[in-house]
Amino acid sequence: MIKEAINSNKNLLILHFTVFIWGFTGILGALISVDAVQMVWYRVLIATITLFIYFKLSRTSLKVTRKQFLQFMLTGSIVALHWILFFHAIKVSTVSVTLVCLSSFTLFTAIIEPIIKKQRIQIPDIVIGLIIILGIYLIFKFESKYTLGIIFGLSAALASSLFGSINSVLVQKSDALVISFYEIMGAFLWITLYRLFDQSLFTEHFYLSHTDWLYLGLLGTICTALAYVAGVSVMRTITAFRVALITNLEPVYGILLAFIFFGTKEAMSIGFYLGAIIILGAVFLYPIYKKRSNI
Repeated sequence: MIKEAINSNKNLLILHFTVFIWGFTGILGALISVDAVQMVWYRVLIATITLFIYFKLSRTSLKVTRKQFLQFMLTGSIVALHWILFFHAIKVSTVSVTLVCLSSFTLFTAIIEPIIKKQRIQIPDIVIGLIIILGIYLIFKFESKYTLGIIFGLSAALASSLFGSINSVLVQKSDALVISFYEIMGAFLWITLYRLFDQSLFTEHFYLSHTDWLYLGLLGTICTALAYVAGVSVMRTITAFRVALITNLEPVYGILLAFIFFGTKEAMSIGFYLGAIIILGAVFLYPIYKKRSNI
């Protein structure tokens, strides 16, 4: 019991650190000059190579069953979609708007996780999700010029909650590192097929600026390979919904970092901050409610 509690607390710390890194990905997304699809393609290429080198050096087996391989690769397509939608939302709006919209991840997970695990949907989970929707509505109302970014941000949250809930099941039977490797490799495969279809890959010249390569290197190694593995591994002891709640700290970290990096460019209306406060307040208060209700 004590060992389990220690492991749970350790995983919570790892998750918080991971979420901070995820908050920094928004900054990198705004700083890198290439478009969203191209950026994610480079990101997963670098992450796949990084993880492959790690597996070779650590002599870790990558052996999986055919069923597991297909599951991981298909989940990788959802991961790719999430990242493309996320970075595209940043390109057409701001880091702050995109990150706050990702808070709807909680509502989507409250619905999707019970369906995947064949469990009963918890009414309090839906209520907290609806409060978050209220916050998003205020952002829509006062930041209508970013409507397209908000739509892409919400779509990214839906995709994130879907693969997060799937991973909470997969990680119970497979190693988190192996899952991460195949899902990221799957993301690379699906984006490569898309880029072959739209023929953009045929004109890829790889002549990026030194700063773009630096930011892409950070994005692919620390913010993807390291963070993704950590995010999946903690799901052994933490439910997908609790992961979703803690993940909602990403806007806090990301918005603070955005102000540091971009200053007044990230300034929003009072309505935006009111909506953000509602969303984040719900996220912080809900775990307290859950803990007291279980006493």
